[in-house]
Amino acid sequence: MVGWQCNAEQSKVASSKLVAALQKDGSALAKDLIEYKQYFEKKSVWIFGGDGWAYDIGYGGLDHVLSTGADVNVLVVDTEVYSNTGGQASKSTPVAAVAKFAASGKRVRKKDLGMMAMSYGYVYVAQVAMGADQNQYFKALKEAEAYPGPSLIIAYAPCINHGIRKGMGSTQNEAKQAVKSGYWHLYRFNPQLEAEGKNPFQLDSKEPEWNMFQDFLKGEVRYTSLQLSFPDQAQELFKAAEENAKWRYNSYKKLSGPDTEK
Repeated sequence: MVGWQCNAEQSKVASSKLVAALQKDGSALAKDLIEYKQYFEKKSVWIFGGDGWAYDIGYGGLDHVLSTGADVNVLVVDTEVYSNTGGQASKSTPVAAVAKFAASGKRVRKKDLGMMAMSYGYVYVAQVAMGADQNQYFKALKEAEAYPGPSLIIAYAPCINHGIRKGMGSTQNEAKQAVKSGYWHLYRFNPQLEAEGKNPFQLDSKEPEWNMFQDFLKGEVRYTSLQLSFPDQAQELFKAAEENAKWRYNSYKKLSGPDTEK
Protein backbone atom coordinates (compact mmCIF):
# COMPACT_ATOMS: atom_id res chain seq x y z
CA MET A 1 0.00 0.00 0.00
CA VAL A 2 2.80 2.40 0.83
CA GLY A 3 5.66 0.95 -1.21
CA TRP A 4 5.39 3.68 -3.86
CA GLN A 5 6.23 6.43 -1.41
CA CYS A 6 9.35 8.52 -1.98
CA ASN A 7 12.36 7.83 0.25
CA ALA A 8 13.58 11.04 1.93
CA GLU A 9 17.28 10.13 2.02
CA GLN A 10 17.28 8.90 -1.56
CA SER A 11 15.55 12.08 -2.69
CA LYS A 12 18.41 14.13 -1.18
CA VAL A 13 20.95 12.17 -3.21
CA ALA A 14 18.88 12.46 -6.39
CA SER A 15 18.32 16.19 -5.79
CA SER A 16 22.06 16.81 -5.36
CA LYS A 17 22.82 15.00 -8.61
CA LEU A 18 20.10 16.89 -10.45
CA VAL A 19 21.36 20.27 -9.25
CA ALA A 20 24.90 19.37 -10.32
CA ALA A 21 23.66 18.30 -13.75
CA LEU A 22 21.64 21.48 -14.20
CA GLN A 23 24.59 23.65 -13.18
CA LYS A 24 26.79 21.82 -15.67
CA ASP A 25 24.18 22.23 -18.41
CA GLY A 26 24.12 26.01 -18.03
CA SER A 27 21.16 26.53 -20.37
CA ALA A 28 18.42 29.08 -19.70
CA LEU A 29 15.98 26.28 -18.88
CA ALA A 30 18.47 24.71 -16.47
CA LYS A 31 18.96 28.03 -14.71
CA ASP A 32 15.19 28.44 -14.38
CA LEU A 33 14.88 24.95 -12.87
CA ILE A 34 17.67 25.56 -10.36
CA GLU A 35 15.63 28.43 -8.91
CA TYR A 36 13.16 25.78 -7.72
CA LYS A 37 15.75 23.40 -6.27
CA GLN A 38 14.17 23.64 -2.80
CA TYR A 39 11.31 21.56 -4.20
CA PHE A 40 13.52 18.75 -5.50
CA GLU A 41 13.83 16.98 -2.16
CA LYS A 42 11.02 15.13 -0.45
CA LYS A 43 9.43 17.32 2.21
CA SER A 44 8.59 16.26 5.72
CA VAL A 45 4.88 16.92 6.31
CA TRP A 46 3.48 17.15 9.85
CA ILE A 47 -0.08 17.92 10.93
CA PHE A 48 -0.67 19.06 14.51
CA GLY A 49 -4.02 19.09 16.32
CA GLY A 50 -5.80 18.50 19.60
CA ASP A 51 -8.03 15.64 20.68
CA GLY A 52 -11.24 17.60 20.13
CA TRP A 53 -10.31 17.82 16.45
CA ALA A 54 -8.73 14.38 16.03
CA TYR A 55 -11.18 12.26 18.05
CA ASP A 56 -14.29 14.28 17.45
CA ILE A 57 -15.28 17.11 15.11
CA GLY A 58 -12.40 16.59 12.68
CA TYR A 59 -12.19 12.82 12.84
CA GLY A 60 -13.73 12.33 9.40
CA GLY A 61 -11.01 14.44 7.81
CA LEU A 62 -8.24 12.79 9.82
CA ASP A 63 -9.51 9.33 8.94
CA HIS A 64 -9.64 10.23 5.26
CA VAL A 65 -6.04 11.50 5.28
CA LEU A 66 -4.79 8.33 6.99
CA SER A 67 -6.78 6.12 4.62
CA THR A 68 -5.13 7.56 1.49
CA GLY A 69 -1.74 6.06 2.33
CA ALA A 70 -0.12 9.47 1.83
CA ASP A 71 3.26 10.01 3.48
CA VAL A 72 2.15 12.49 6.15
CA ASN A 73 2.66 12.55 9.91
CA VAL A 74 0.01 13.54 12.45
CA LEU A 75 0.74 14.50 16.06
CA VAL A 76 -2.32 14.64 18.31
CA VAL A 77 -1.95 16.56 21.58
CA ASP A 78 -4.40 14.67 23.78
CA THR A 79 -5.67 16.71 26.74
CA GLU A 80 -8.83 14.56 26.93
CA VAL A 81 -11.03 17.66 26.71
CA TYR A 82 -11.83 20.57 24.38
CA SER A 83 -9.18 22.83 25.91
CA ASN A 84 -9.34 25.79 23.53
CA THR A 85 -13.09 26.25 23.68
CA GLY A 86 -13.74 26.08 27.41
CA GLY A 87 -13.23 22.51 28.55
CA GLN A 88 -16.13 20.60 27.01
CA ALA A 89 -16.13 16.81 27.02
CA SER A 90 -14.96 15.12 23.82
CA LYS A 91 -14.75 11.53 22.64
CA SER A 92 -11.29 11.54 24.20
CA THR A 93 -12.64 12.28 27.68
CA PRO A 94 -12.41 9.17 29.88
CA VAL A 95 -14.95 7.68 32.26
CA ALA A 96 -15.52 9.66 35.49
CA ALA A 97 -13.85 12.87 34.29
CA VAL A 98 -15.85 16.05 34.90
CA ALA A 99 -16.09 18.50 32.01
CA LYS A 100 -18.67 20.78 30.43
CA PHE A 101 -21.55 18.60 29.16
CA ALA A 102 -20.35 15.91 31.60
CA ALA A 103 -20.86 17.68 34.93
CA SER A 104 -21.71 14.43 36.70
CA GLY A 105 -18.76 12.56 35.22
CA LYS A 106 -18.51 11.01 31.77
CA ARG A 107 -20.29 7.66 31.65
CA VAL A 108 -18.81 5.94 28.61
CA ARG A 109 -15.34 4.68 27.74
CA LYS A 110 -12.82 6.84 25.92
CA LYS A 111 -12.50 6.27 22.18
CA ASP A 112 -9.33 4.37 21.21
CA LEU A 113 -8.12 6.44 18.26
CA GLY A 114 -4.89 4.48 17.95
CA MET A 115 -6.60 1.10 17.62
CA MET A 116 -8.94 2.50 14.99
CA ALA A 117 -5.99 3.76 12.94
CA MET A 118 -4.16 0.43 13.36
CA SER A 119 -7.09 -1.38 11.79
CA TYR A 120 -5.97 -0.10 8.36
CA GLY A 121 -2.81 -2.18 8.67
CA TYR A 122 -0.65 0.39 6.86
CA VAL A 123 -0.68 3.31 9.30
CA TYR A 124 2.20 3.79 11.74
CA VAL A 125 0.70 4.48 15.19
CA ALA A 126 2.29 5.38 18.51
CA GLN A 127 1.02 6.47 21.89
CA VAL A 128 3.51 8.52 23.91
CA ALA A 129 3.97 10.65 27.01
CA MET A 130 7.11 12.76 27.03
CA GLY A 131 7.24 13.08 30.80
CA ALA A 132 7.05 9.31 31.21
CA ASP A 133 9.62 8.18 28.64
CA GLN A 134 11.46 10.70 26.47
CA ASN A 135 13.40 7.97 24.68
CA GLN A 136 10.22 6.19 23.62
CA TYR A 137 8.77 9.51 22.45
CA PHE A 138 11.89 10.25 20.40
CA LYS A 139 11.85 6.74 18.89
CA ALA A 140 8.24 7.25 17.83
CA LEU A 141 9.03 10.58 16.18
CA LYS A 142 11.97 9.10 14.25
CA GLU A 143 10.05 6.01 13.21
CA ALA A 144 7.05 8.07 12.09
CA GLU A 145 9.29 10.33 10.02
CA ALA A 146 11.06 7.37 8.42
CA TYR A 147 7.86 5.41 7.75
CA PRO A 148 6.87 5.65 4.04
CA GLY A 149 3.18 6.22 4.66
CA PRO A 150 0.73 7.84 7.09
CA SER A 151 1.78 8.09 10.73
CA LEU A 152 -0.25 8.96 13.83
CA ILE A 153 1.31 9.84 17.19
CA ILE A 154 -1.00 10.41 20.15
CA ALA A 155 0.69 12.34 22.96
CA TYR A 156 -0.66 12.58 26.51
CA ALA A 157 -0.84 16.26 27.45
CA PRO A 158 -1.63 17.39 31.02
CA CYS A 159 -3.80 20.49 30.77
CA ILE A 160 -4.93 23.37 32.97
CA ASN A 161 -8.46 22.00 32.65
CA HIS A 162 -7.33 18.88 34.54
CA GLY A 163 -6.91 20.91 37.69
CA ILE A 164 -3.59 19.30 38.63
CA ARG A 165 -3.27 19.77 42.38
CA LYS A 166 0.53 20.02 42.24
CA GLY A 167 0.27 22.83 39.69
CA MET A 168 1.03 23.17 35.99
CA GLY A 169 4.75 23.23 36.78
CA SER A 170 4.53 19.49 37.45
CA THR A 171 3.03 18.42 34.11
CA GLN A 172 5.98 16.23 33.12
CA ASN A 173 5.76 14.35 36.39
CA GLU A 174 1.98 14.10 35.98
CA ALA A 175 2.50 12.37 32.64
CA LYS A 176 4.99 10.03 34.28
CA GLN A 177 2.49 9.13 37.02
CA ALA A 178 -0.24 8.61 34.42
CA VAL A 179 1.82 5.88 32.79
CA LYS A 180 3.15 4.40 36.02
CA SER A 181 -0.36 4.05 37.46
CA GLY A 182 -1.80 2.53 34.28
CA TYR A 183 -3.93 5.56 33.39
CA TRP A 184 -2.05 6.00 30.08
CA HIS A 185 -0.16 3.40 28.04
CA LEU A 186 2.84 3.63 25.72
CA TYR A 187 3.16 1.63 22.50
CA ARG A 188 4.36 1.69 18.90
CA PHE A 189 2.79 -0.04 15.90
CA ASN A 190 5.04 -0.26 12.84
CA PRO A 191 3.52 -2.13 9.86
CA GLN A 192 6.98 -2.57 8.29
CA LEU A 193 7.91 -5.06 11.01
CA GLU A 194 5.19 -7.44 9.84
CA ALA A 195 6.92 -7.76 6.45
CA GLU A 196 10.03 -8.87 8.37
CA GLY A 197 8.06 -11.58 10.14
CA LYS A 198 7.96 -9.62 13.39
CA ASN A 199 5.08 -8.44 15.55
CA PRO A 200 4.29 -4.87 14.41
CA PHE A 201 2.93 -3.96 17.86
CA GLN A 202 5.38 -3.06 20.62
CA LEU A 203 4.00 -2.37 24.10
CA ASP A 204 6.49 0.03 25.71
CA SER A 205 4.72 0.43 29.06
CA LYS A 206 5.77 -1.76 31.95
CA GLU A 207 3.14 -3.52 34.03
CA PRO A 208 1.36 -0.65 35.81
CA GLU A 209 1.34 -0.21 39.55
CA TRP A 210 -2.43 -0.47 39.79
CA ASN A 211 -2.44 0.44 43.47
CA MET A 212 -1.51 3.98 42.35
CA PHE A 213 -4.45 4.40 39.98
CA GLN A 214 -7.00 5.86 42.40
CA ASP A 215 -4.39 8.18 43.91
CA PHE A 216 -3.65 9.47 40.42
CA LEU A 217 -7.32 10.32 39.91
CA LYS A 218 -7.43 12.10 43.27
CA GLY A 219 -4.55 14.32 42.19
CA GLU A 220 -6.71 16.13 39.63
CA VAL A 221 -9.73 18.36 40.23
CA ARG A 222 -11.53 17.02 37.15
CA TYR A 223 -11.99 13.82 39.18
CA THR A 224 -12.13 14.99 42.79
CA SER A 225 -14.86 17.53 42.01
CA LEU A 226 -17.09 14.57 41.22
CA GLN A 227 -16.62 13.32 44.78
CA LEU A 228 -17.88 16.64 46.11
CA SER A 229 -20.89 16.94 43.82
CA PHE A 230 -21.91 13.32 43.33
CA PRO A 231 -20.12 11.19 45.96
CA ASP A 232 -22.12 8.01 45.34
CA GLN A 233 -21.63 8.16 41.60
CA ALA A 234 -17.96 9.04 42.03
CA GLN A 235 -17.18 5.76 43.75
CA GLU A 236 -18.88 3.81 40.98
CA LEU A 237 -17.26 5.76 38.15
CA PHE A 238 -13.76 5.74 39.67
CA LYS A 239 -13.97 1.97 39.86
CA ALA A 240 -15.15 1.86 36.24
CA ALA A 241 -12.25 4.11 35.19
CA GLU A 242 -9.73 1.67 36.68
CA GLU A 243 -11.47 -1.34 35.16
CA ASN A 244 -11.42 0.36 31.75
CA ALA A 245 -7.72 1.13 32.09
CA LYS A 246 -6.97 -2.50 32.95
CA TRP A 247 -9.13 -3.73 30.08
CA ARG A 248 -7.27 -1.50 27.63
CA TYR A 249 -3.84 -2.46 28.96
CA ASN A 250 -4.68 -6.15 28.76
CA SER A 251 -5.85 -5.65 25.17
CA TYR A 252 -2.48 -4.15 24.32
CA LYS A 253 -0.68 -7.02 26.08
CA LYS A 254 -2.52 -9.50 23.87
CA LEU A 255 -1.43 -7.57 20.78
CA SER A 256 2.19 -7.51 21.93
CA GLY A 257 2.26 -11.30 22.23
CA PRO A 258 3.04 -13.65 25.12
CA ASP A 259 6.80 -13.61 24.62
CA THR A 260 7.28 -9.85 24.56
CA GLU A 261 9.83 -8.66 27.11
CA LYS A 262 8.93 -5.58 29.12
